[in-house]
Amino acid sequence: QVQLVESGGGSVQAGESLKLSCAASGYTLPLHMAWFRRLPGQGREGVAAIAGDGRTDYADSVKGRFTISRDNAKNTLYLQMNSLKPEDTAMYYCVAGTKGGAWYLQRRYDYWGQGTQVTVS
Repeated sequence: QVQLVESGGGSVQAGESLKLSCAASGYTLPLHMAWFRRLPGQGREGVAAIAGDGRTDYADSVKGRFTISRDNAKNTLYLQMNSLKPEDTAMYYCVAGTKGGAWYLQRRYDYWGQGTQVTVS
């Protein structure tokens, strides 16, 4: 059974940083992993993704501020978030999957964590 457990969320001031972590178990890190978020009152959107070969993709809204990375030895995915803005306030989800398609499509991912809340004021 694949489990994804996020940590590292919290409440920060605008301009500050946070680093999210996602520990994966029951699975060797799959072909692609990503972070999605659900903004207040909205649906989920892709934030950043990293493929098995290390290729990364980012939403335009976070390019230059967020960095996604993975440590295969530790089965852990990270999201370094710098220069946080109030509009980054959301529940952040770690996802993993093996299906094809664009990185920002939810159907690409088989497994979802429970989420970690990030609040920027």
